[in-house]
Amino acid sequence: MEFDDLSNRVIGCAIEVHRVLGPGLLESAYEQCLAYELKRNGIAFELQHPQPVHYKEIRLDCGFRIDMLVENQLIVELKCVEAIKGIHEAQLLTYMKLSGVRIGLLINFNNTRLKDGIKPFVL
Repeated sequence: MEFDDLSNRVIGCAIEVHRVLGPGLLESAYEQCLAYELKRNGIAFELQHPQPVHYKEIRLDCGFRIDMLVENQLIVELKCVEAIKGIHEAQLLTYMKLSGVRIGLLINFNNTRLKDGIKPFVL
């Protein structure tokens, strides 16, 4: 599946979740509802995908978890915060580097209009 098609389908699912629920819930609620929408739309994903750190010749399981790994080619990091900050972007970019996944979406559900809370990333 092409990135544009995949990312647009995921964004469409996120917009549907936001349309029904609106802002103000916990990130975990949006995660479960987005998982439902992705499944309903036939999009393969993994929730809370473990992401180890490879340092020199060792693998460290530090407890890092990618919110959603979609089709093994798109990382979706969910937030429900007042504003996206540099640390949120750094988290997504780090997960992308560690996993080798080149495409990411940072989605902040705590917006009146969800499109204002979506930020794409490409490595």
